[in-house]
Amino acid sequence: MSHNIPRPEYPRPQFVRDQWINLNGVWEYQTDRGESGEQRGYQNGAEFTETITVPFCRESELSGIGDKDFCNCVWYRKKLTLPEGWQNGRRTILHIGACDYVTKIWVNGKYMGEHIGGYVAFSFDITDALVEGENAITVCAIDHTRTGEQPVGKQCVHYHSAGCSYTRTTGIWQTVWLENVANDYIASTKYYPDIDNKKLVIEAHVVGGEGMTLSAEASFAGAPQGHADVVVHGGKATLEVSLEELHLWETGNGRLYDLTLSMGDDSVKSYFGMRRVEARDGILYINHKPVFQRLILDQGFYPDGIYTAATEDELIADIDRSMACGFNGARLHQKVFEPRFLYWCDVKGYIVWGEHANWGLDISRQTAYENFLPEWCEIMARDFNHPAIIGWCPLNETQVNQNPRFVRLLATITRQYDNTRAYIDASGWTHIEGVTDIMDLHDYEQNPEVFAAKLAPLEEGGTYDVHWHGGPHYSMPAHPTFVSEYGGIRWAPKEAAGWGYGVAPMSEEEFLNRFKGLTEAIMFNSAMGALCYTQLTDVEQEVNGLYTYEREAKFDPAFFRSVLEQTAAIEKDV
Repeated sequence: MSHNIPRPEYPRPQFVRDQWINLNGVWEYQTDRGESGEQRGYQNGAEFTETITVPFCRESELSGIGDKDFCNCVWYRKKLTLPEGWQNGRRTILHIGACDYVTKIWVNGKYMGEHIGGYVAFSFDITDALVEGENAITVCAIDHTRTGEQPVGKQCVHYHSAGCSYTRTTGIWQTVWLENVANDYIASTKYYPDIDNKKLVIEAHVVGGEGMTLSAEASFAGAPQGHADVVVHGGKATLEVSLEELHLWETGNGRLYDLTLSMGDDSVKSYFGMRRVEARDGILYINHKPVFQRLILDQGFYPDGIYTAATEDELIADIDRSMACGFNGARLHQKVFEPRFLYWCDVKGYIVWGEHANWGLDISRQTAYENFLPEWCEIMARDFNHPAIIGWCPLNETQVNQNPRFVRLLATITRQYDNTRAYIDASGWTHIEGVTDIMDLHDYEQNPEVFAAKLAPLEEGGTYDVHWHGGPHYSMPAHPTFVSEYGGIRWAPKEAAGWGYGVAPMSEEEFLNRFKGLTEAIMFNSAMGALCYTQLTDVEQEVNGLYTYEREAKFDPAFFRSVLEQTAAIEKDV
């Protein structure tokens, strides 16, 4: 692929085919504030008067537009001529990595369908709409962020960013691409690593392929590790690949096997990690060993691209910045991160929690079922095979009047789809007893001594009384083992604006001592199995990151690493 276009890398690293076309770059574009584009014939080739650089949202500088005002509807058009022979007896799939929120697709004026949800990939088979010569792909995105009926995460519902809500993302914000596949092809897979029996179980769904043989070849560092074949019936197949050698995927050591799947004329390159995840009494175990989770809150915002990193190198660098500070993973917060980011988490052995962007969705309404559950299932399907994802936490800081039936159904669906990971019903405030595997809490207490005293009763089976700044006062219904938000210390001494939690330290020494004291209060408590510091980087007006929004280190990362590398209480007997 040409490197003259933005984000040129293959967008789906866990399911790679050779024949593809990256459609990122300059597209025709039209703002449609009145949502009248269909009536004006935009889908049929009506002239567009603007351009935009995909995959960056219209609000970002990298898009070439930088208009941060509300716009409920936007249109895109890309004209292209396919390579010679591209359509000979094969299928063409149009993929969009993410487009916020309702997306409609036309090819050469023919309607292909719509997708609802702003955070996950979707695709359409556009073969029958293509013609010889020039083709036109038209995309319409409708995004109503202020209705309370769709997940928007940290996208601000006011014109100006405020509090912990930031610039919006409207329309396409991940790679758009075409894929050329055989008529009979592998559509999706689920990998079940079994470390105790040294094998990988593969569930595959295919298009066509009746009576054909599906094959799997595993290798590690170039050395063959196992092979399996199975005959496909009813569009699905299950294979078991016994492995010659067991190389465990662990924190800090992302030992990945290569995997090639083939069926007829179709071939897919993939990978997998051998690891087992479970939660026992609120503590995370990986490969039967307790792991203290030293996590950082990562919101995945970028000053030039908003939701979208300018380059893949920036995705990698954010993981490296976190690891340089001694963190072994992250809460991927109120956003579904792109597969290229998760790939590098897999490579580096960097553990993460998968979360949805539930803020903005009123989960006391019946529309929560319709506008959350389908996309959450798509998220789990897209990301199921990433070994770095060690748990699901679909909701964050939910409201007191949430619909408990919805929360319970969400837990049931998640566990039925994926029983291989830990589960937290809703990070922070409002848990439903008996639903979560790990009970967590958010507390931005800034005095380390007070913080340690609040945690101390948990070691004797007591309760934890929380008064969250600006939020509800509550006692935990069960014993928490994870402080999944803490710290958030403001540090921007040269800036009058911006905020963090508590009173800002007066000196660097005070900041570092506060970080150390708060962190040790969690690590040295024998009831605690995890922490998550707020946060990796500043985001717009929120200046409580360990790095600035522009990714400059505020302090020497070695200091934070020296604190976090200490032995946690739960690790002392390991």
